[in-house]
Amino acid sequence: MAAAIRASATAAALAALLSGCGTAEEPTQWHEYAARGAYTAALSEQGRYALIGSIEHGGSLWDTSRHTRLYSWNHRPGEFSIIANGAFSPDETFAVTAGLQELTLWNLIDGTAVGYWSSPAEILAADLAANADSALLGLANHEAVLFDIKNGGVSRTLRHDARVGAVTLSRDGRFALTGSDAYRASLWDISSGERLHSLEFGNIVDTVALSPDARLAFTSASLDKALIWDTRSGEVLQTLSDFSSLFQRRISYLCARFSANGEQLLTGSASGMVQLWDVASGSELKRWQVHKRAAYGPTSTGVYAVAFAGDGYYAIGSNGIINLLR
Repeated sequence: MAAAIRASATAAALAALLSGCGTAEEPTQWHEYAARGAYTAALSEQGRYALIGSIEHGGSLWDTSRHTRLYSWNHRPGEFSIIANGAFSPDETFAVTAGLQELTLWNLIDGTAVGYWSSPAEILAADLAANADSALLGLANHEAVLFDIKNGGVSRTLRHDARVGAVTLSRDGRFALTGSDAYRASLWDISSGERLHSLEFGNIVDTVALSPDARLAFTSASLDKALIWDTRSGEVLQTLSDFSSLFQRRISYLCARFSANGEQLLTGSASGMVQLWDVASGSELKRWQVHKRAAYGPTSTGVYAVAFAGDGYYAIGSNGIINLLR
């Protein structure tokens, strides 16, 4: 009997390790922004706006407090564009939408297009500087470029060894953080084009984030490590997932965002899980599972965007549904 109890306890402990350390909570509210799902989604700095690249109806801007569509954003009149990437400026005044090789800058106040440009190569990722003075583009031609999105033209080229699928800019525009298919995350000095730090991974680096003061970075690779590190020294501070351990589940993080004070990190995964982390300790504070359209069947949804908001947290899934989490 004792042996059976010990075996049962061991099995339970193993199951707990394999499934993670917390119990996932349900969203407090959820609202549909795209009826048939989305190619991409982005949330503004304070979570006031959502940008959706809908599978069925092209691009649109949403007010998250009222859950109303403010503007329909498409790159050509009379058609629904395929919006594969989008981003907001940190001051919530502009947004950029990107297709395969074209991008448009939009004014959030009146919804008008400020500029329409062609990219040097296929766009895989995009981010906007404050006041939309420039856009950082991750490209399929092994480059990340700083693009003058108001006047046109490339002002800085950061060369990589493979496709660049993840990019972000620091608030002050001094630094760029990139992730590439060469299994590497890199921090760059924009003014000089110098690579300041580089971290190696075991797979494609597809998610990067910087804290508002640019002192902390989050980088993760598909089904591989997820790290919080110091941008000044390059030292790894926290390992949120590392598969050198037998019992850790392989997780692909699709999005991440630091809190305003840099003390917390919000992440979204390919499996629909949203996690809140304490940066100082690396411990998970809370987790949620985003809303699915059906309880059973092939209905899993990846988390495209997360944000800290005044009344909780927001997460948008690939199924086109925004979730309010508390």
